[in-house]
Amino acid sequence: MKITSIKVYKVDLPLKEGAYKWSAGKSVETFDSSVVQIDTDAGISGFGEVCPLGPYYLPSYARGVRTGIQELGPHLIGRNPLEIGALNTVMDYHLKGHPYVKSPIDMACWDILGKVTKQSVCTLLGGRYGETVDLYRAISQLPPELMKENVLQYKKEGYKKFQLKVGGNPDEDIARIRTIRKALDPGDVLVADANTGWLPHEAIRIANAVQDLDVYIEQPCLSYDECMHVRQHCSKPFVLDENIDDIDSLVRAHVDRAADVVNLKISKLGGLTKAKQARDLCVTFGLAMTLEDTWGSDIVTAAIAHLAHSTPEKYRFTTTDFNSYNTVSIAAGGPQRVNGTMQASTEPGLGITPHPEVLGKAIVTI
Repeated sequence: MKITSIKVYKVDLPLKEGAYKWSAGKSVETFDSSVVQIDTDAGISGFGEVCPLGPYYLPSYARGVRTGIQELGPHLIGRNPLEIGALNTVMDYHLKGHPYVKSPIDMACWDILGKVTKQSVCTLLGGRYGETVDLYRAISQLPPELMKENVLQYKKEGYKKFQLKVGGNPDEDIARIRTIRKALDPGDVLVADANTGWLPHEAIRIANAVQDLDVYIEQPCLSYDECMHVRQHCSKPFVLDENIDDIDSLVRAHVDRAADVVNLKISKLGGLTKAKQARDLCVTFGLAMTLEDTWGSDIVTAAIAHLAHSTPEKYRFTTTDFNSYNTVSIAAGGPQRVNGTMQASTEPGLGITPHPEVLGKAIVTI
């Protein structure tokens, strides 16, 4: 089997809540998602998706996806999409870094592999654990009482895990954490995610101020060393996200005992192949994981579901369903939230079928 063409589509994803806000005043109203279609000489096509969280979250941006694929794509024509490891080696050789550019290509190849073998990607990634996958809901940064209203609404929809967007004024963040924790039930999970927004002294002060509460602290500061400093002065369970962007950083965090949970984002690592490698290392290390991506719609959510559902349950801290945040659906078959949970499809590949009328005309064809 050979790759005969690569197409890239641009899809805008407006948000149901109007805007998504996190640390340092960052905000997005409409996400710019790229859908990749890989065609083969066997008549089988695979699909992938990547959607950066704006240009100021990680070293990635939406137009960079399309430009990167234009650079990388010609080197993949004629290659066998079923030889995913070899294909990743080719991508890394011809384009140094830029893992988010490679992610939808890798994802589409897993989709093809599943269709050819008539297996779900979940099965190919290791097999299905449990009936469902628990979801968290990200709560956009707002004044405490408005965030509380959103949390209570999502509790009615079955969510029991919440990622609170903080990383602003320390006094306001303390109020946010206290207000939301008071509104939750004892078994509910609360994560205060600063997205690198605090200085170390602010993070330590906030962690001490909520010492009596059941809350996780996620990525308080920008650098790994700053986060380690906070970790050494904080008894709260600790999550690292932005600093865990490859295997080296994951191993370093394990050796240093820098985190109790790590956040593995598919596109941050470069696709499902490397996300699986990181996931399997975490299982070996005994390290819990949030399994997700930066953003996306039905295709990304399907990939997240397959990765999460093929992970042993005791190591799944949580995951998310980005397609429920958007007003636009880009594919049939995407996982649907049911009482705060979702399931990976049992259909071959990712189990999705894109809507041609939503994708429109390809803006890149190789």
